[in-house]
Amino acid sequence: MKVIDKLENLEIWDLIDKSNKIHLQTHGKIISIERALFLSWWCEKGDCAFCYMRTQKPKIDDPKKARRSINSILAEAELCRRLNWNIEFLAGGYGAFNTAEIKNLSKKIQEITGQSLWLNIGITQELEEYGKEIAGITGAVEVANPKLHEQICPSKPLEDIVNMLYLARDLGFKTGMTIILGLGETPQDLEFLFNMIKKLKIQRLTFYSLNPQKGTPYENRPSPASLYYAGTVAATRIKFPDLELICGTWIDNLANIGPLILSGANGLTKFPLFKMFGSHYGKRLEEEVFWSGRTLKGTFTNYDSLLDDSKSPAEIEPLIKRYIDKCLNNKS
Repeated sequence: MKVIDKLENLEIWDLIDKSNKIHLQTHGKIISIERALFLSWWCEKGDCAFCYMRTQKPKIDDPKKARRSINSILAEAELCRRLNWNIEFLAGGYGAFNTAEIKNLSKKIQEITGQSLWLNIGITQELEEYGKEIAGITGAVEVANPKLHEQICPSKPLEDIVNMLYLARDLGFKTGMTIILGLGETPQDLEFLFNMIKKLKIQRLTFYSLNPQKGTPYENRPSPASLYYAGTVAATRIKFPDLELICGTWIDNLANIGPLILSGANGLTKFPLFKMFGSHYGKRLEEEVFWSGRTLKGTFTNYDSLLDDSKSPAEIEPLIKRYIDKCLNNKS
């Protein structure tokens, strides 16, 4: 029986049991904490049905007002280095920063972390401008069913995303995709996703669960069921043993973490750093990893790591202190 049929027939435990064994044999027990560094809260498209940014576009008369300062982004990158978190990718809506600005910022972050970055900045054909500061390019597919994608993301044609990823691969970059569960897809729609992964030779896939946003068409839709989410991840792990799988869940759904890890997640993402660090939420995340029989790379509770006294660029020190003070406020 195909893994998609097992998911549809609610044979979830069989999927998780098999995927867990495959994952441990292929990837081992290390679980990373991944953090997307957001560039802004502006998107010139602003019409994806689920997205918070569609609610912001009418309120902002100048996109530059929605841009984060470069120093705030660099300070956050420095905290990720201290806490041994991975930077999942640089992310931002269309039109917030141009290619030259993103390249320059990526170089600065690489100097801080010692690692090349992934980008998730929308559809672009200007990939030849990037160099060794960039490791991979992520396509925000969100939903792989072509008809559903056209309805939900009308200004992000699937064909254009595919062409960008082909170009990225030809230029020597790694390729990845993001998928959001709970947008109206069915288990059978995994066929579309699996075909894309195989066709594009995708190396990293990030799954998110719908987080309903007020003012969007999805504001009254629930997040997907935890076992549907876990079963989808498990089916994907079984089908693609070598694929890097990052799974995002929200602060109010931390109980998803254990099942997602057992289903084949390499890393966890989508957490509010300054709200969770050192709080009972951060402790809960670490407990979920522990009880899954895994070892966490990085920390959500170690203040000594946060207070690393290594020298940072002077211009970002005030912002680092401000961010640390927010985390210290969580300390009980």
